[in-house]
Amino acid sequence: MEIKINSEEEKQLKEELAKRSDPEAQRMLRFLNMPDLSRTSKNPLAELAEKIKAMPDFKDFDEVEAPEIVSTAISFDLFNFAPNHPARSRSDTYFVDDNNILRPHTTVMWYYHLNQPEIKEKIARGESVGALSRGKVYRKDEIDRNHMNIFHQMDGWFLCRREEKIIDRSDLEDILNKIVKTIFGPDIEYRFNPDTFPYTDPSLEIEVKIGDRWIEVLGAGVVSGKVLENLAVDSSVWSGWAFGFGLERLAILSMDLPDIRLLWSEDERVKKQLKLGQKFQEVSKFPPAPRDISFIVPKTFVPNNYFDLIRDIGGDFIEEVELLDKYENADKFGTDKTSYTYRIVYRSMERTLTSEEVETIHKKIEEETKNQFGAEIR
Repeated sequence: MEIKINSEEEKQLKEELAKRSDPEAQRMLRFLNMPDLSRTSKNPLAELAEKIKAMPDFKDFDEVEAPEIVSTAISFDLFNFAPNHPARSRSDTYFVDDNNILRPHTTVMWYYHLNQPEIKEKIARGESVGALSRGKVYRKDEIDRNHMNIFHQMDGWFLCRREEKIIDRSDLEDILNKIVKTIFGPDIEYRFNPDTFPYTDPSLEIEVKIGDRWIEVLGAGVVSGKVLENLAVDSSVWSGWAFGFGLERLAILSMDLPDIRLLWSEDERVKKQLKLGQKFQEVSKFPPAPRDISFIVPKTFVPNNYFDLIRDIGGDFIEEVELLDKYENADKFGTDKTSYTYRIVYRSMERTLTSEEVETIHKKIEEETKNQFGAEIR
C-alpha cells in the first residue's frame, strides 16, 4: 500500500516561508522545491530505491511518503535524541520556526506509518507491519565533492509480535546482507561493525570493500523499546528491526562518480552515463578556479551557516570550500573576534568558467559575508 501523508501544517509552514524575505527562508523554500531524485525517472537514485523496493523481503511492505517539514517533537523527541544531540542545533539542522524543521532523516516515517488507521487496525489484530520510505533530507554540512546539504535517504522497518519472533542481531545481518548483495552483486565482500543510533539498540553498520578500502554503506538496528513506547506500541509485546542509508553514497560507489553534483546534472552527456554499476567517464575535466577569502568575524560565527551563503550565491559552480586558517589575536582583533581564511574552489561540470564570472561571484560572496555575518574582509 502506498501512503502519502498530506500535512496541512506543512502546507501552512511553506506559505509562511514564502512570505519571508530573509536568506534562510528563501534558501529553505528553494530546497523544498527541488526535485526528489529518488522519484525522478532514469535517475540512479530512483533506480536504487526501486531495486530495493523490489526485493522479495519487501513485497508486502507499505511505502510511506512523509512530510518534509516535521516538528522537533516528532523528529527528535519521539526518536530518543538526547537533549544535547548535535542534530538539535541550528548549526546542523534547518529550523523553519522554533518547533518545526526540514526533516534531517526519513526515519520519521515510523510515526506517520503507525498513525494510519489501517496500520492501527493491523496492530490491534496482532498482525506484523512493515514499511519503506525514501526522499530528500536536509542537513547543514561542509562543501566538497561528496557532500551536499540536500541528499536522499531510504529507510525500512518491520514489527512483529514477540510470540512470533524476537528480533536480534541475526535479523539485522540478514537484511543488511540482502540489501548489499542486491546493490553490489553476490560477490561483494562485506563485514559488520557495531554502531549507535538514538532509535535502535543494538545497532550495526555494514561495510563493503571497494578496491582496497572498507566503506560504511548501511546501518540497521533492533527498534528501541523506549521509542516503541513513545510511539504507543507495547515493547513487551512487539519487536522490530529497522535500516537506513543515504542513496547518494551507494550511487557514487556503484558508478565511481567523482562529484555528487553530477547526480543533479541536466547535461545529456552526463545523464546518459548515470547507470548503476557503470563506471562514469568524465565528459570533460574543466579547470578549477580557486579564490581565497579572509575575514574577521564575531565568535558567534557558524561555519555551516556560512557554507549555505556560499552555496546560495555560487550554486553548482562551488566544488569545495576548504578552511586554510583560523586564529584569534586579542591584541589585533579583540577578545570577541576570530579570523578565518577559506579557499573556495569554483568549477563548472559543463564548461570552463571565465575569470570575469568567477570574480563576479566571489565579489558577491565577499559583500554578503560582510552583510550577513558582520565580517571585516582582510
